[in-house]
Amino acid sequence: MADRIFLSSPHMSDEGYEMKYIKEAFDTNWIAPLGANVNQFEKELAAKVGSGSAAALTSGTAAIHLALKAAGVGEGDIVFCSTLTFSATANPIIYQNAIPVFIDSDYETWNICPIALEEAIQKYPQVKAVIVVHLYGLSANMDRIVELCKKHDVALIEDAAESLGTYYKGKHTGTFGDYGIFSFNGNKIITTSGGGMLVSNNEERIAKARFWATQSRDQARHYQHSELGFNYRMSNVVAGIGRGQLKILDQRVEKKKHIFEFYCRELGLLEGVQFMPKNDWNEPNFWLSSMILNGKIRPIDIMEALEKENIESRPIWKPMHKQPYFEKYDFVGTDVAAKLFENGVCLPSDTKMTETDLERVVETIKKLWWA
Repeated sequence: MADRIFLSSPHMSDEGYEMKYIKEAFDTNWIAPLGANVNQFEKELAAKVGSGSAAALTSGTAAIHLALKAAGVGEGDIVFCSTLTFSATANPIIYQNAIPVFIDSDYETWNICPIALEEAIQKYPQVKAVIVVHLYGLSANMDRIVELCKKHDVALIEDAAESLGTYYKGKHTGTFGDYGIFSFNGNKIITTSGGGMLVSNNEERIAKARFWATQSRDQARHYQHSELGFNYRMSNVVAGIGRGQLKILDQRVEKKKHIFEFYCRELGLLEGVQFMPKNDWNEPNFWLSSMILNGKIRPIDIMEALEKENIESRPIWKPMHKQPYFEKYDFVGTDVAAKLFENGVCLPSDTKMTETDLERVVETIKKLWWA
């Protein structure tokens, strides 16, 4: 069988940037959740995206959790959340004993629909925070979302786990809200194997997040804790990988864009095929090339055909309000997110793919229309 083509797997730099920083961590014996790599990774990431400060954490999920905590979200508070996302976006709402309300998408962005968001605010004027997701590297309609949050004095948290390197009107996603989060999980556009970053222009809140992330240890000679803490601080070794990966982020975005454009060119004219939306104001990182199908060929047909050829693909995220755990919570909107899930498929978007690999993918898919 031919070699497996992955959806999106880790891809270290050809230049070996990561090993340089890892070696420094070993040479200095800083194999701990603090050190020069952690400090520098925070500064370099913040500078890259144009944010005032950053806290390096164990995961994007931890970053969302601390963002909610920093925003003052607590027991019984209402938090709006994009329904079309991975559960890691919504789970931290429950960690804080808050109440999620899920918001539908729109077809223009595949992200939170501003009309549904406004409707939700009218229904729940006491809402404490909004978590907006930039799905698959596509930016949400941030102008309207920011306007609504400011008008109603609601904290805005951007889940940019999938959109590092994406711009909205020339500005990095993750930097429009009160807090932004990024993920460096193994399948993300750059990876540290696992890890995340919380960013904000509120340096005081970021400092507080670092405090919580290191078990809320008070400044005292003995171990003293006046607040509940968490073991969320990123390791110095992991941060070294991140520093190296950050150097080649722009290269990875270019390759992801090439993959997306290849698929659009080769598959875009097939009956019933529509690729994820492109807008004049949105410069995506094209993390996962995704499409929806409105003809006789269904997503399962594509996924099964690819799997037979040892090629990985997957459905669009199943909306949170359709998940067994979350279905008891309210949902505002129509059926856009549900339709995207029902008709969507994510194609392999691995930055190590060759032109031959890409041709193998599209030829496998085209055969379904030729049959």
